[in-house]
Amino acid sequence: MNALTAALKEELNVEMISIGGLQIPESVVVSWGIMAFLVIGSILLTRNLRVDHITKRQAILETVVTFINDFFVGLLGEKGKRYVPYLISVALYIACSNLIGVFGIKPPTKDLNVTAALALMSICLIEYAGIHARGGVGFLKSLTAPTAIMTPMNILEIAIRPTSLCMRLFGNVLGAFVIMELIKQVVPVFVPAVFSLYFDLFDGLIQTYVFVFLTSLFMKENIGDEE
Repeated sequence: MNALTAALKEELNVEMISIGGLQIPESVVVSWGIMAFLVIGSILLTRNLRVDHITKRQAILETVVTFINDFFVGLLGEKGKRYVPYLISVALYIACSNLIGVFGIKPPTKDLNVTAALALMSICLIEYAGIHARGGVGFLKSLTAPTAIMTPMNILEIAIRPTSLCMRLFGNVLGAFVIMELIKQVVPVFVPAVFSLYFDLFDGLIQTYVFVFLTSLFMKENIGDEE
């Protein structure tokens, strides 16, 4: 148990990297690398696109983008299409952050600051979607639904949502680490490698799906009454 506690403390410790005399958290530096990878990958994948006689690369890319776009539009409806690019961008970032552990790099999503920032960004967009769909007055009226006495609870719900999104993503990623450490102590040979692959690949993608799916559901709840 002492070994597990030590490993957990080390995992939760946010290391600082010195860049140009500045001390920058490792999670931020890794996030910069992920963003650079996504930007460069997007440029390479979308260059030389054609209308006729498209390449196999373009056909695969269009199929994937269409599938993801239709998935989110199906959740949000037509009035939610404007938010799909954000959801796809967040999904790509979280997926890369979770999968980067395969290469021996500490995932940024193991930093509570990162998951908290993602949750706050999402909740801001969720509330903006409600204001945009209902108008300022309509949004304020929704805080008093179904009766005025529920106003404190409705406001509390808004505060709870980012906490829920943040702790669910952070807790599941950290929980996977704890399980892996326990497995290493019980069965130190071969089995940990198999489970590590599962948590780094499959579980990481599941957490990505859960985060963007819940964000979409909350957003749909805020704009759904207007459709």
